[in-house]
Amino acid sequence: CGMQPIEGIVFDLYGTLYDVHSVVQACESAYPGQGEAISRLWRQKQLEYTWLSSLMGRYASFEQRTEEALRYTCKHLGLATDETTLRQLGQAYLHLAPHPDTTAALRRLKASGLPMAIASNGSHHSIEQVVSHSDMGWAFDHLISVETVKVFKPDNRVYSLAEQTMAIPRDRLLFVSSNSWDATGARHFGFPVCWVNRQGAVFDELGATPTREVRDLGEMSDWLLD
Repeated sequence: CGMQPIEGIVFDLYGTLYDVHSVVQACESAYPGQGEAISRLWRQKQLEYTWLSSLMGRYASFEQRTEEALRYTCKHLGLATDETTLRQLGQAYLHLAPHPDTTAALRRLKASGLPMAIASNGSHHSIEQVVSHSDMGWAFDHLISVETVKVFKPDNRVYSLAEQTMAIPRDRLLFVSSNSWDATGARHFGFPVCWVNRQGAVFDELGATPTREVRDLGEMSDWLLD
């Protein structure tokens, strides 16, 4: 495919390795009948708020933007909130479940000897919590947070931080994301990009195309290792 040999892999966390909608259960417990609606709008607003933060030059932690997005979501859906409920639902984001295809793929890639990292919009605390709660720490050489550069993806400074941390030239560092906007940013930066399209979605029309599109991480590891 005309690609340089891959010397390392950088994964997005939210949506790519872990299922952001695994919070539906917690949302449903707090607000019966509304779990799905809360989870969808909450995630959409959470992303919007990170992008707006970057555009306004007003960085605040992922936890704070996530909480603000949740407050908006509850107001929009006409749901009464209290601090305890908001805190409990925020905690659910620290206990996300890995996608069913994540563990086996990571084991296989780890066995191949390729260094692996996560580069995420999450704070250092968020990333560490999600990874440790799922016992996935063995897989990663680096957990890279936007907190270091105080701006969210898809800002180039984040992708640059990943390249520097891994100490591998960008054209040999595979970036893996299920988020089309993130895959687009990484591609524009100069990474080869594998887009994990579990939903059968359409790639964003922002002047970039993924190097490879796969259905899940199993297919991604097949492509990379076979």
